Amino acid sequence: MGIPAQVAPIADVLAPIVGNALAETLASAIVFLAVVAIVFVGNRALLSPLVDRVLEERGVEPHARRPLTKIASIVVLFAGIAIAFGLAGYGSFLRSLATIAAAATLAIGFALQEVIRNFVAGVFIYTDRPFRIGDWVEWGGGDYSGVVEDISFRVTRIRTFDNELLTVPNYVLTSGVVKNPVAKDTLRLKFLFGIDYEDDIDRATTIIIEEAEKRDDILADPAPSVRLTELGDSFVGLQSRIWIDNPSRADFVRTRGEYVTAVKQRFDEEGISIPFPQRTVSGRGAWEEPPAFGDEA
Repeated sequence: MGIPAQVAPIADVLAPIVGNALAETLASAIVFLAVVAIVFVGNRALLSPLVDRVLEERGVEPHARRPLTKIASIVVLFAGIAIAFGLAGYGSFLRSLATIAAAATLAIGFALQEVIRNFVAGVFIYTDRPFRIGDWVEWGGGDYSGVVEDISFRVTRIRTFDNELLTVPNYVLTSGVVKNPVAKDTLRLKFLFGIDYEDDIDRATTIIIEEAEKRDDILADPAPSVRLTELGDSFVGLQSRIWIDNPSRADFVRTRGEYVTAVKQRFDEEGISIPFPQRTVSGRGAWEEPPAFGDEA
């Protein structure tokens, strides 16, 4: 079998120096490395910036452009290596390598099931976009929450509100319910105020709504509302429902805290009490005075 036409000129140059047999081997290696180098440099200088620009023009988010550009680069490099094998005359070697690679791929696939599962989950996160970098998310039934700092194809890194960094496998975030309170432009906040059974429900409702209407960070449309939602053992539950604009975790905590504080102060001023649970102890001896400290029982 003759050597490829692109290898022959290099082999002819090297033959007087190293001999015909070694010249063909070196020439094939030079062609292979040269093609790979050209593909690598061309991808970094031209193709990767072009792919990134196209994705940006199509409105793809920055956190998604980076891994997609990497995938495109990997595909280009694999194609370049395949072309380099052909141009260097490694056809028979490539066919032998394909058989070995098929068996290796099967073994690696079993060993890397978890990684592959997380990779596929990462693809779904990029396509479905349930959250983005900077979003406040909650998952695990509310046991975990934080702000998304980075999204890769294997894991998502989330900074908790205690400044802890969580590295969460993507499969965890796609196999259960993830709550994204800031995905929309507005967020409804709810808080249950408990008042005494003897207090005026209408007056308490008016106070709750008035304190909401005083605040600029609470929307007037939708308007604040109050509903009687619970008749507890020691209180009447009035649930306040308010809306805030452009929500974030900081806005949520600050607005709710200041609003509840203002309502509590108005309740105190107007004599509306927030009762605490009361229990009556009954049974023989419950009315007897306990022995004084130091007395023998």
